[in-house]
Amino acid sequence: MSTIESITLDVDDPTAADRFYTDALGLDGRVRTRLATEPSTGFRGYTLSLVVAQPGNVQALFDAAVAAGATVLKPVAKSLWGVGASVQAPDGAIWKFATSAKKDTVPVGRDFDRLVLLLGVDDVPASKRFYAEHGFAVGKSFGSYVDFDTPRSPIGLGLYKRRALAKDAGVPEEGSGSHRLVIASGDGAYTDPDGFAWAPVTAPADV
Repeated sequence: MSTIESITLDVDDPTAADRFYTDALGLDGRVRTRLATEPSTGFRGYTLSLVVAQPGNVQALFDAAVAAGATVLKPVAKSLWGVGASVQAPDGAIWKFATSAKKDTVPVGRDFDRLVLLLGVDDVPASKRFYAEHGFAVGKSFGSYVDFDTPRSPIGLGLYKRRALAKDAGVPEEGSGSHRLVIASGDGAYTDPDGFAWAPVTAPADV
């Protein structure tokens, strides 16, 4: 079964980006950065989500991210499915904080249960087949959304129609240039139908 071991974000200032992800979000090395060499404008076609246990943790992560320079895309709000918010990090990556819980049950903190990469794709069925052929087992699939079953993966993976993902994040769909994202897995180097680059864990993540 395929896994995602880490992701690398291409950024304009790796030192500042590393500080944001360490100090504000408390990430443990699953998100790495390197100096960007390719241009990128607008929506980059993906979001990263921190799934947490309770609403207070959503608020805590949101507050820490904004205090560290993130731009508010969607403030913390309740919905039918739970509580969520989204921000754009200073390097341009879009982050979502979410929980299905309705109330806090333990002391509030910035702990999270799961890190999930959601790729915006043009043809969901085609991308679903592509990733199934690369060892990702489908967990949930309906309409324009696919959630892969990755119990042993440090980072979860999902697919969403690009337009719907941009709307969910709170940004315009338009974007061009590099995704500024490389996904590290143990399954070798390849590029998916939407141009997302995968690289071996043991090799430099070059695009």
